[in-house]
Amino acid sequence: MKLSIIVIGDEILIGQVTDTNSGFISRSLGPLGWETVRVVTVADKADDIRCAIDLCMADSELVITTGGLGPTKDDITKTELCKIFGGTMVFDKEVAENIREVFAIRQLQMNPLTEAQAMVPSSCKVIQNRLGTAPIMWFERADGHVLIAMPGVPFETEGMMIRAVAGEISSHFSPKVYIGHKVVMITGITESALAQKLDKFESELPSAIHLAYLPTPGLIRLRLDATGTEGDGTDIKLSEAYERLCQETAPYIIYKGDGNAAEIALSAVRSLGLHLASAESCTGGNIAHSITSIAGCSDVYAGSVVSYANSVKTNVLGVDRELIERHGAVSREVVTAMAEGVARLMNVECAVATSGIAGPDGGSAEKPVGTVWTAVVTPNGTEAFVKRYPGNRSRVIERASTEALLALAKALKND
Repeated sequence: MKLSIIVIGDEILIGQVTDTNSGFISRSLGPLGWETVRVVTVADKADDIRCAIDLCMADSELVITTGGLGPTKDDITKTELCKIFGGTMVFDKEVAENIREVFAIRQLQMNPLTEAQAMVPSSCKVIQNRLGTAPIMWFERADGHVLIAMPGVPFETEGMMIRAVAGEISSHFSPKVYIGHKVVMITGITESALAQKLDKFESELPSAIHLAYLPTPGLIRLRLDATGTEGDGTDIKLSEAYERLCQETAPYIIYKGDGNAAEIALSAVRSLGLHLASAESCTGGNIAHSITSIAGCSDVYAGSVVSYANSVKTNVLGVDRELIERHGAVSREVVTAMAEGVARLMNVECAVATSGIAGPDGGSAEKPVGTVWTAVVTPNGTEAFVKRYPGNRSRVIERASTEALLALAKALKND
């Protein structure tokens, strides 16, 4: 089944806001049997919106729009949908009540513009947006094609897709197709070398199963996708293919399932009944942020010290001042002392620490920009390594954070 997504908003086109809704919608509906065939971004202009809807509705059973449903004059999507699908604009009491509840929770005063959002086309079915004021509208054409208009605020779109919209779509279309996915996370090998290694495996896959390579810095996500009919045995073939894939890639597997570096590290620590802390200089708390973004991490993660200044390294983490003077803050000796210091401070068995030069300035011939020392503490001791990461400041920080967490997971796997 084909899905098209229309992203509406001048702010997207001019680069003021980055579209994240289309990717989330595709990821959410893919496992339900929906193939995203098109993502279109258009301005807040009537003709552009209408042309995009005509194009997408022509060949897609499901079209989802995001944006253009706010209370201001440039939000014209609702009006255009009424013209396209017919009917008149009517006041929906349930939408109005939902808006009042949302405003009451946020302790805001209602105004006429916001109340006007309770006007909806009579040709649509309304799905109440419990996370915002813009109602979600479901339109169905005579040929069975459906358009769902969703808000542009990512928090609302993502939340309501999970809470209600995906379920409504599944109930309405009742797909008989079987869609299956299995993922394994790989590290320590390049994508090209991995593809060469798996060439025979791929060539022998059943026609209903496809292998996708999804690389990110430090990790390669291998995903097996299977499509068939319910009860035709495709699920069994997928499980067999996954078992063989894991056998073929065993030396490089860091995690069976789908996960980012923080999830992988937390899983490794938790599986051994251990606890974790972090000490960060050049990564500035990014490791802590990636860990605490995961719900439930508190049973494993004790906390972090962002020891950006040398005085914090010495006064809080207990790093010997002479080590910094002799070797510099960006060194094996100092990062090792940081990791061991935070493990001692937080009374945990595992720790990671980073110290480096994220740039764009501060480098030297001996220690160029992108140089990062990382240390990992586990019950079996402390390991430290240095790498130079290319790219701008944010890329260096992100890559160093990922490598630190993966290094911890690898160390625990080897333990």
